[in-house]
Amino acid sequence: MPVDLTSSYILTADIGGSHITAGLYDTETKFVLAESFVRMEVNSNGSAYEIMDVWQNALRAAKQSRLANSGLAIAMPGPFDYVNGISYIKGLSKYESIFGINIKNYLAEALAIKTSSIYFRNDAESTIAGEVLAGAGKNYRRLIGITLGTGFGSAFADEKNVLDLNLGSNPFRESIADDYFSTRWFHKRYLQLTGKNLTDGVKELAGLAEKSELARGIFYEFADNLAEFIQKPVFQLEPEALLLCGSIAKASRFFLPRLAKNINSISLSLSELGEYAPLIGAAAIVR
Repeated sequence: MPVDLTSSYILTADIGGSHITAGLYDTETKFVLAESFVRMEVNSNGSAYEIMDVWQNALRAAKQSRLANSGLAIAMPGPFDYVNGISYIKGLSKYESIFGINIKNYLAEALAIKTSSIYFRNDAESTIAGEVLAGAGKNYRRLIGITLGTGFGSAFADEKNVLDLNLGSNPFRESIADDYFSTRWFHKRYLQLTGKNLTDGVKELAGLAEKSELARGIFYEFADNLAEFIQKPVFQLEPEALLLCGSIAKASRFFLPRLAKNINSISLSLSELGEYAPLIGAAAIVR
């Protein structure tokens, strides 16, 4: 896999809780080549070999042989040593088998590139950075961005500079924010209220909410909780907007109006780039 420091293309990837996406970012057009985009499912509870084999296969598929690239950038969930490329994910029901493994060294050997050409960035920070550079956040000077999915990520952007906030580990109610603003909460709350399990998570609940007052009530409760939690960082950081990204945001029609009513001091925006956002944001750190 040739690396050409003069190339305008950067190989970029996003590691999700159950998948990997990858593609080639064009530094001239500031976007990911659509024909290079790859999405592969990953068993995050599999062996280290199984997980990283899928990762390298996705990267190879995204990398078009006719195009050299100037580096590899990966949006990665934490806890993670982003400088040295070592995973410290534990107790999160995903990727535990790669705990302590040097991912940078593995990929360098597997893809035949130098470790100095591989970069890692926090996944939430990457997503918000992508939206700030090319999506819903590009017209704001200061904003808080949150990613709502299998986990709760957060970042703050000030004049295009984006830093991870790690709000998910902050105390909230009886636990931490990550337990209230992720898909786990929807599964738990639905089970508490109905005695039944959701088989397709928030997507299924959104379908039920079309006709079910109980399902809509769960989204309203989510909005109320989020409004209560986010007030403090909004007060401290004084953003112009709150940007919502991630799979839960796809069901925003059921909670965004109520959230907007409870947070009327700033604008609310939704992701425009979807799965492209973390790819763009990760690529932005390649020098």
